[in-house]
Formats: sequence, C-alpha cells, structure tokens
Amino acid sequence: MTSEEVKSNVLKALEEIRPFLQSDGGDISLLGIEDNDTLVKVQLKGACVGCSVNQMTLKSGVEMTIKKYAPQVEQVVNIDV
Repeated sequence: MTSEEVKSNVLKALEEIRPFLQSDGGDISLLGIEDNDTLVKVQLKGACVGCSVNQMTLKSGVEMTIKKYAPQVEQVVNIDV
C-alpha cells in the first residue's frame, strides 16, 4: 500500500468516526502520517479538547477505526496545538 493509499484510508476512517465526535460537540483533523506510515497524528477539536475521556476515545474509537482501514498503522497520537 502506498503512502497516498494509507492517507486516503486514514481519511475514510476519520470520516466514519467524525459524526460521533460532532454529536458531542467535537471534531478531529489529520495533521500527518509519519514513520513509514505507522504513526498517525491527529488533532481533537471543540468539546474533545480537555475532555476527560478523550484519551479513551482516541485509543478505543479513533485508533481502532484507523487500524481497520489501514492495518499498518501502529499508533495514533493527539497533538495539542
């Protein structure tokens, strides 16, 4: 799978999870994919910032969904800007 295909699949995963985040007043955006397509950097926005469950959301929801679309991804991290 090329890096462009990985990015496309990660974006599809974010589109799948975005409605759940938006229903809670939040959102997510892709900042980048690094380390030979194994590390995905995202930014949680809106109500997701500072939410006590955002790390759980990131691991169980976002990371799991991204790995479903792009199995080579090993880690998803949230970058506070």
